[in-house]
Amino acid sequence: MRFSMLIGLLRPIGPVVIGISLGFTLSLLSVGWVEEGCENNHVGDEATNLSQEGNLKGARRPNSISTGNDGEEDEEDFQPRIIPYKPVKQTQPKKLFRAKYISTELGIRERLFVGVLTSKNTINTLGVAVNRTISHHMDNVVFFTGTRSRKTPHGMSVVTHGDERLIWNMFQTIKYILEHYITEYDWFYLAQDDTYTQADRIKSLVEHLSMDRVLYMGSPEEFIGGEMQGRYCYGGFGYLLSRSLLLKLQPFLENCRNDIFSARHDEWLGRCIIDYADTNCVEEFEGRKYYYYEMGKNSDPSKEDNEQFKNALTVHPVSDPEQMYRLHKHFAQIELQETYKEIEKLQDEIKHVSVMAFEGNRSALWPIGINPPFEPKTRFEVLRWDYFTEDQVFTCVDGSPKCELSGIDKLDVADVIETAMGELNKKYKPVLYLKKQQLINGYRRFDPTRGMEYTLDLQLEVVNQKGHSRSITKRVHLVRPLSRIEIIPMPYVTEATRVHIILPVTHQDREHVHQFLEVYATNAFETSENAILTFLFIYNPIEAQQVNQNDIFASIKAQINAYEQRYPTVKVPWISVKSESPSQIKLMDIISKKHPVDTLFFIATVKTNVNSEFLNRCRMNSINSWQVFFPIHFQYYNPNIAYHNQPHPNTADLVKEAGHFDRSSFSEACFYNVDYMASRTRMSSDVQENEELLESLDIYDMFVKYSNLHVFRAVESALHEKYSYQPCNPRLSEDIYQRCVQSMLDSLGSRSQLAMLLFEQEQANST
Repeated sequence: MRFSMLIGLLRPIGPVVIGISLGFTLSLLSVGWVEEGCENNHVGDEATNLSQEGNLKGARRPNSISTGNDGEEDEEDFQPRIIPYKPVKQTQPKKLFRAKYISTELGIRERLFVGVLTSKNTINTLGVAVNRTISHHMDNVVFFTGTRSRKTPHGMSVVTHGDERLIWNMFQTIKYILEHYITEYDWFYLAQDDTYTQADRIKSLVEHLSMDRVLYMGSPEEFIGGEMQGRYCYGGFGYLLSRSLLLKLQPFLENCRNDIFSARHDEWLGRCIIDYADTNCVEEFEGRKYYYYEMGKNSDPSKEDNEQFKNALTVHPVSDPEQMYRLHKHFAQIELQETYKEIEKLQDEIKHVSVMAFEGNRSALWPIGINPPFEPKTRFEVLRWDYFTEDQVFTCVDGSPKCELSGIDKLDVADVIETAMGELNKKYKPVLYLKKQQLINGYRRFDPTRGMEYTLDLQLEVVNQKGHSRSITKRVHLVRPLSRIEIIPMPYVTEATRVHIILPVTHQDREHVHQFLEVYATNAFETSENAILTFLFIYNPIEAQQVNQNDIFASIKAQINAYEQRYPTVKVPWISVKSESPSQIKLMDIISKKHPVDTLFFIATVKTNVNSEFLNRCRMNSINSWQVFFPIHFQYYNPNIAYHNQPHPNTADLVKEAGHFDRSSFSEACFYNVDYMASRTRMSSDVQENEELLESLDIYDMFVKYSNLHVFRAVESALHEKYSYQPCNPRLSEDIYQRCVQSMLDSLGSRSQLAMLLFEQEQANST
C-alpha cells in the first residue's frame, strides 16, 4: 500500500528527475571535449600536426581557441607592414535609364495585336467597315497594304509596303510586326479586310490561352497538290500567332522569302512556319476551339440559323461594307441578349442570397446590382432634384427660373418616358394595356455613385381585355446607371515645354497693359517661368503713318525696357503690325511665320492674369498633332453692380456672386504652331474662293472646321479677368460680333444683382 502511494507521488516528477540527470551527464561529457580541444602543448597531437603541415590555420574546431603560430615563430616579434594609400579613381557613374511607363520596366505586355491585310482598292470600303466594327474593341488595329490610295481614311493606322505582290506584302507585314510590336504584345491576330471578326470573342479566346505556347491557330487547310506535309491556316478566316512562334520564326524569315514559292500568301506563311518552326495549324488548343463560318453570297445574317454561325469568331467572305455592318448588328444583338440573361441571373442570385441577410430582402437595394444611393453627411452635400415637364425645365444654366426643354435634354426626357411605358406594359400585359396621356411631374438628379435617377408622375389610360378604359396616375422610378468607365490613352506630355505668350495690344488696350505687366512680372519674371512674352502692337493705317512722330505705344515700350533692365535675364520682344480689321487668323499668320513648328503658343488678352498654375495646364492640355486647348476664364462682374452700395474688396473670391465662367469668350487659346499651320493649309482653298473667311472666322472656328484635332474646351479656375468695358469691333463677322456682345452683357452682373438694381431704381422713381 505504501509502495503504491510512493509510486503515485514519484510518477509526476519522474520525467523531471530523468531530464535533469541526462542534462548533467551531457554537460560533463561536453566539458571533457572542450578541455581536449584547448590543449595546445601536445606537439605530437595528430590533428595539430596535420594543421601545421597543411597550413590550415583557419580549419580548427568551432570550440577551439587559436593561440597563434607554434614552435619558433611564437618567439619572434610581430613586424607590422605599412600599406601605402592609393586614392581610388573617381569614375563617372553610369546614367540610370528608367522607362517611361511602369509596364515597360516590368515587362508587362498587352494581350492582342490586330493586323488587317487590305489593298488600295478596298481600304476605303471594306477597310473602313472593318475599322468601324473592331477598332473600339481592340487596343491596336493596324492596316497593311501594298500601295496607298490618294485619300486615306481618317482615324486608321495604315502601313504601306510599296508593292502589290501578295507574298512580298505578307513578308513585310511579319517583318514589320517583329520590328515594332513583338515586345509589346503576347498574341497577334491577322485577317483580311473581307473577313468579319467578332472582336470580343477573339479577345476572350486569347485570354484563356497560355502566352508562352508556340501556337498557330485558325482554320486548317491542306496544301494545294498534297505534296507538302502538314496544314496551314486559311487566311480568309483569320489566324492567331503567338509571340513565341514569331520569335522562333524571326531568324529564318529571310530564308522563307528566298526559298519558299507560293501563289497564296497564307500558304507561304504556313510553309514557312512548318519548315522553320515545326508547327502546324490547329483548330483547337487547350480546350478552346477556333470557330469560323463560311458565308454564302448575298446571305442575310438574320436568317442564318446555324449553330456554327452563332458561335463563329470570324465570318468569310464579306462582299461589301453593308453586309459587314449587318453582321456586326446581328452579333451585337446576340451579345446583348446574352448580357441581359447574365444580368437577370445575377439579380436572381442576389435576391436569393439577400433573404439570408440580417435585414432580409431590405438589404437588396433597387435596382439590384447597382450601387446604393449617395448618403449626404451634411446639408451641403444633399443632391438637388431638378423639376421638368415635357416642354420645360425649371433649372437653367444661366440661372433663369424656367427655360425651354431642348436638345439632348429633350431627347433624354422622351427616352425616359418611352422606357417607362415599355416596362409598365411588359409588367401588366396581356391583362392591361397602358397608354400615356401626359407627364404630370418629372424629377431627375445625378447621383455620382450610381447615375441619373428619375421620378415620373404619369397620367395613363388603362384598357382591360374587355375594352373598358379609365384614367389613372402612376408614379415610376427609373435609373440610368453609369456605364463601364474606360481609360482613354493619350500621348505623353510634360510640363517642361516653353510657352510663347502672344499678347495683342490695340489702341483701346493701352490702359490695361500696366496692370498686366505688374501681375506677369510677379508670376513669371520673378519665378523664372519657362515662358516668353511677345507683344503684338496693332496699328491702324493712320496710326502707322504717324509712328515716327507720335507712337501710341511709346509708353508701353518704355515700360518693357524698364522691366528688361530690372530683370537682366528677361527679354520681351515685340512685333508691330498694321491692320484695319485685326482678325485673330490674320495676326496669327504673322506670328506663325516667325516661330518654329514645335512652338507652343498661348494667345492672351491684356485683361488676363497669367500664372504658373494655368501655364502648366496649358502645357498638359495642348498636345502636338492631337489636341488644342481653349480655356473658359472666370470673368468678374462689374464691381459697381456686384457690390452695389458696398465697399469693393481688394481680392475677389471664385464665387457666383463675384463672377461667372464666360462661355461666350474664345479669346484665349493654347496650341502648337504645327497644328495651326496644318489647319491653315486646309483652309487656304476656301480662302481663295472667299477671302472674307479670314475675318469671319476666329482661331476656334478654324480648328473646329479645318482640323482633325480634339478641340478641348473646359473651365479654367486659374485664369481670371477683371471687368472692363470694351466695345466690340463691328468689322468682324456677325457670329463673332454677337458672341462679343453677349460676353459683355453677361459680364455686367448676375440676374439677381441686375434685378435688385432695377428694383431699387423703380422704387426711387416711384418716390
